Amino acid sequence: MNLFQKLKPGIPKKGLFYIATAVWGFVSFRILSIGFDDIFENTSFYWIFLLAGVLLSIPFFKFFFLRISNKHIRRILNAKSERPCLFSFFDIKGYGIMAFMIALGIIAQKIRIVPLLYIGTFYISLGLSLFFSALHFLISGIRYKHMSICR
Repeated sequence: MNLFQKLKPGIPKKGLFYIATAVWGFVSFRILSIGFDDIFENTSFYWIFLLAGVLLSIPFFKFFFLRISNKHIRRILNAKSERPCLFSFFDIKGYGIMAFMIALGIIAQKIRIVPLLYIGTFYISLGLSLFFSALHFLISGIRYKHMSICR
């Protein structure tokens, strides 16, 4: 066993699902908080924008985040190592997309080309989609034994 293998922070595959749940859950909480603040501070008709965010989250999750989550779940299940690296709940492309989205969110908040009310509505839909993805990872972690037998 080489030095890299000895120093690698490896954990059981099932643990990767819970780490992904925690990361996606934390990010969804942060994005939802910003979205709620942007909506509540900029209109008294907040319920319309909250409802729009909730309704938009469903196709956003189904057509974007569910595919990404499923890709990561399959990759984790098919990993050769039984103790993959702690950070391998995402692949390199996933980390790149996450960095891009964070940068885009910071820029959108700073430049304010789009009114905060609409950014808040988008953040509600994005945050809920991420929350649904976190639940998807959590369920996959709970069902890991069954899923690993069926693969």
